[in-house]
Amino acid sequence: MAKTSYVSGTSDRPLIGETIGQFFDRTAVEHAAREALVSRHQGLRYTYAALKQQTDRLAKACIAAGIVKGERVGIWSPNNAEWVIAQFGTPKAGVILVNINPAYRASELQYALRQSGCSYLILAERFKSSDYLAMLGEVRDTLPDLRGVVVLGQTKAPDSQTWDQFLALGETVSDEQLAARQGECDFDDAINIQYTSGTTGFPKGATLSHHNILNNGYFIGETLRYTPADRVCIPVPFYHCFGMVLANLACMTHGSAMILPNDAFDPLSCLEAVQEERCTSLYGVPTMFIAELDHPRFKEFDLRSLRTGIMAGSPCPTEVMKRVVSEMHMTDVTICYGMTETSPVSTQSHVDDPLEKRVSTVGQIHPFAEIKIVDPSTGQTVTRGATGELCTRGYLVMLGYWNNPEATAHAIDRERWMHTGDLATMDDEGYVNIVGRIKDMIIRGGENVYPREIEEFLYSHPKIADVQVIGVPDVKYGEEICAWVRVREGCTVTEEEIKEYCRGQIAHYKVPRYVRFAEGFPMTVTGKIQKFKMREISTQELGLESAASIQTA
Repeated sequence: MAKTSYVSGTSDRPLIGETIGQFFDRTAVEHAAREALVSRHQGLRYTYAALKQQTDRLAKACIAAGIVKGERVGIWSPNNAEWVIAQFGTPKAGVILVNINPAYRASELQYALRQSGCSYLILAERFKSSDYLAMLGEVRDTLPDLRGVVVLGQTKAPDSQTWDQFLALGETVSDEQLAARQGECDFDDAINIQYTSGTTGFPKGATLSHHNILNNGYFIGETLRYTPADRVCIPVPFYHCFGMVLANLACMTHGSAMILPNDAFDPLSCLEAVQEERCTSLYGVPTMFIAELDHPRFKEFDLRSLRTGIMAGSPCPTEVMKRVVSEMHMTDVTICYGMTETSPVSTQSHVDDPLEKRVSTVGQIHPFAEIKIVDPSTGQTVTRGATGELCTRGYLVMLGYWNNPEATAHAIDRERWMHTGDLATMDDEGYVNIVGRIKDMIIRGGENVYPREIEEFLYSHPKIADVQVIGVPDVKYGEEICAWVRVREGCTVTEEEIKEYCRGQIAHYKVPRYVRFAEGFPMTVTGKIQKFKMREISTQELGLESAASIQTA
């Protein structure tokens, strides 16, 4: 009988039955004098003892501010030390941290804060061209649940507190009061909401527990063989699981150091950080590694301290992976696969896997997780080597989408299998290869973009009668956004006019790179739009065949 495409992960290490706060406090005592966090762009360094002091201050401030267990606190900021303090401080108070994408515009911020019911928002003053305080001002009157705003920096914004003022509130809360609050927390409690485009048009709040992300971070670190001697360069964003779980939680659970090269990705900052901080591990999506390898000053830097790292977030070109191993000395680099809804990693390559397996697959099942690959039309598990939808089950599956039981039921079946929407194959050794997606979600440089969000926005353009958005292959980002537009009769509009209409109104990574004007769209006889045909046509017309042919895992 043919072997089915099902695997379950095992480990000689048990699952962790603690809260994030409990585990963090143990780590901070055991590795008190070791460096825990270095924020190079802020000039800040914390030992684990010092970081514990700051996380306790934040947890006490939440209690003093009247933020009760289970309330939501949003954080809207690029990478910085305060983000890490918030990540490890809020769980101690039983507060659910809501990650908000730094690229969001006012309408997207409004949606996330309203849908999650945030009572407080921690935000940076600005980031790049985004004035966060101004955008919050545009929508604050529409947020009835929001009663407090904490600004990172010294800006005395109306109706807000600075970070230092907020932390000072905690001086009225005793260690005993904090311990009592921590004692009320259970490892199965919700502790984090991350907005993901998912399977319908508007972002949904994947709700994750202590148990979900603490264990996932721990087993990621185990796979990478982290020890307290490791120093991890983290240029990936904290608002995303890549930074928050694969990096910060993997480090904390092993007493390793978190090294922030900058507030956002910059290839030169990464190369400098690796050399000067003697980093042993480096993270990134393929685009980041390409930018580092191709930087004109790349050969100036001594990267021999590197041993391992993670390339994930979007399909990894095999040639890039080979260059990372040979030119960046990352002989133990791994690839991860997962999704926000699964905390996020469900498969990962091992540091001692043959290079061919590490560059052509997304690895094997993670400990205590299950994977099966099913025929999307029947739900039956397929045989090894056959293509089907990848489904994941286990401790790592989210609690559900925040206040959205219908979407939760659509994504997680009665047997608690999370349906990823990704098409995959599994070989006889259990290595998984992602071959496509059932959903037409676009993954641009590690960002999940759902076409309907952009379509809904473009429908508001007075000259657009109809629009369909697809992903097309791109050498740098993996995929780029292409909008097929049908113009209203009697109107004329240019490609640049449509792009300008988007700029500043939707996140920059959602602005179409290509605009194609069409009289209609390829359809089935029943009127269903065939986006795969649109992708084929656009790939040919735009001359993207070479990008489409790049082999990925």
